[in-house]
Amino acid sequence: MRRHLLRSKLHRVHVTHSELDYEGSVAIDARLLEAADIREYERVEVYNLQNGERFATYAIRAEPGSGIVSVNGAAARKADVGDIVIICAYAEVEEKELAGFKPRLVYVDAANRITRTSNAIPMQVA
Repeated sequence: MRRHLLRSKLHRVHVTHSELDYEGSVAIDARLLEAADIREYERVEVYNLQNGERFATYAIRAEPGSGIVSVNGAAARKADVGDIVIICAYAEVEEKELAGFKPRLVYVDAANRITRTSNAIPMQVA
C-alpha cells in the first residue's frame, strides 16, 4: 500500500504578485524552493489563509533571494498581493518507507525570508 504524505511545506508565505496575464503557475523565490526541496514544474497545492481558496498548480523559479511568491494565470483569481498562503508538495510513500519519512518544513518572515526549518509539526494539544 502507498500513502500520500506531506513532503514539503512553505508555511505562511506572503503573496508578492498576482499576475493574471502571466503563464500559469506559482513563481517562488528559488531559495525557498531549494529549502523545501520543491522542484521547478512540480505540482504544488496552495492554501490561501485569507479567503479559504485551495488550488493546485505547478512551481516555477523566481529570482533567488527576491522573496517573490507570484500567483499567476487563472490562479491569480484565487490570491491577492498580501495574502498569506501555505504551499505544499506531497509524495506517495510505501509502507516500508514510513518509519524514516520526514517532511521538509520551511518557515518565513513577512518578507518571505527563511526564519527556520523543521521536519515535524508540533502536536496540537487541548
